[in-house]
Amino acid sequence: MKRIFTIILSLALLALGGVTAGAAELHKLKVGHLPTSGHLLYFVAKEKGFFQQEGLDVELFRFTNSGEGLTAIKSGKLDIGSFGTSAPLSFIANGADFTIFGGQMGEGHALIAKPENAARFKDLKNYRGATIGAIRLATGDVVFRAALHQAGLDWRKDLTIKEFDSPAAVQEAVKKGAVDAGLTWIPYYTMAEKQGLAVVKYSGDVIKSHTCCRQVALTSTVKARQADFEKFMVALLKAYRFYQGNHKETVDIVAKYVQIDKADLNKDIYGGHLLVSPDPHKESVVQFWDFMKKADYVKSKEAIEPHINTTLYAQALTDLSRREPKEKLWASLDRDFRDGDPTLHIKKH
Repeated sequence: MKRIFTIILSLALLALGGVTAGAAELHKLKVGHLPTSGHLLYFVAKEKGFFQQEGLDVELFRFTNSGEGLTAIKSGKLDIGSFGTSAPLSFIANGADFTIFGGQMGEGHALIAKPENAARFKDLKNYRGATIGAIRLATGDVVFRAALHQAGLDWRKDLTIKEFDSPAAVQEAVKKGAVDAGLTWIPYYTMAEKQGLAVVKYSGDVIKSHTCCRQVALTSTVKARQADFEKFMVALLKAYRFYQGNHKETVDIVAKYVQIDKADLNKDIYGGHLLVSPDPHKESVVQFWDFMKKADYVKSKEAIEPHINTTLYAQALTDLSRREPKEKLWASLDRDFRDGDPTLHIKKH
């Protein structure tokens, strides 16, 4: 009996050791995100265990704005983050050695105002003399500055753009009348509507299909951890498939990270003003860089293409296609990736 007990105990210890060893083999990644339902790929990949399936132990860190998150990446406190398009490009213009290697969301920004002021801001030419609130380094800010430039306004002389640190601060400034209108992101513009403000114009109404949050890391980290980053992209692709086919559970998951009414979350996520994709969309990022330079948001002669890595996404798609050769989604995404992005354009007003 004693011998049997010893054998059982030994087997149990071996099993426990195997579990411990398996857990120890997970590669840790510190990943930053913003308080937005647009970062749902992270939330789904985390909650559904897709990161763990790929051998990754991902810890998520929430930041108020893109500037804070990118500073954390630059200082080595984060490995990866999803922070706008304009923000990482601004950092690169100022000498940061960042690489964009994947996507997260597109569009998802809007201009809000008091209902009595909404009609004025339907036409971009009426922004002359206005004070507009914006979140520091937010993508929506650049989208509207580029559109104003196209409409013949000089955003430095013809209006005042007041920068805030958070979407909540922009919303409060609009409510109090400290600014005439404000630029914010999903889900805050939905929250603003619930509080009596009006959504005047969505960012996709200004620049169709524009990129927003990209996957960003230090170039040195991307080179040192290519295998982990490819697995990270595999997990995001799995999350993308889940988001497409499981609306209710996706909303339930996002509600753990973005605490607003689930009906509002469903509207935000699936209502047509948010584009979700892990594709880096290189051509769109290059065009966004051009928008930023034309609108004098950045002054740089540097080519942005060397800072965009599409290989990791392509390898992740290839990996999944080999694992699941009958999955049509992977073939469809691969065709979209190889065909390139649809041309972005500023809509005429």
